[in-house]
Amino acid sequence: MSRLDTIDRNIIRQLQLNARVSNTKLAAEVGLSPSACLRRISILEEQGYIRGYTALVGQTDGADAIAVIINITLERQTEEHLNRFEAAIRKYPEIQECYLMTGGSDYLLRVEVESAGEFERIHKEILSALPGVARIHSSFSIRNVLKVRPGRGTQKSTTRSSG
Repeated sequence: MSRLDTIDRNIIRQLQLNARVSNTKLAAEVGLSPSACLRRISILEEQGYIRGYTALVGQTDGADAIAVIINITLERQTEEHLNRFEAAIRKYPEIQECYLMTGGSDYLLRVEVESAGEFERIHKEILSALPGVARIHSSFSIRNVLKVRPGRGTQKSTTRSSG
């Protein structure tokens, strides 16, 4: 991979804020022509700096959502057990984030729910049924102090238009 310059870092920063921005507007923001900007984006994608675009889905404003942080401990930490757990976790859109961890638990999950009843359903139907789980420890948020959110969300796309 080549080194990122100031313009590349600015392109990435702008796309993190709003991946739906038109190429023309992005080019103006970073001080390039639309064709040069599109060429830079293609290179950043080819080199793996930009690995994809995604849509963030969920509550409209998230104001009433309760974030639940879940620590999962597996019965065994073999590659087979880790792979089985990770394959299973990817099947559930209710689980917004999953991290393999060091320390006291094997995985940290994040879900957002509207109520304790909704979390109870997720716990019974999903978390308790995951393969190889020895322990589930959940913590509910009281209040969101800081959450970084993209401007208008992002869009899954591998190509960008110049318009």
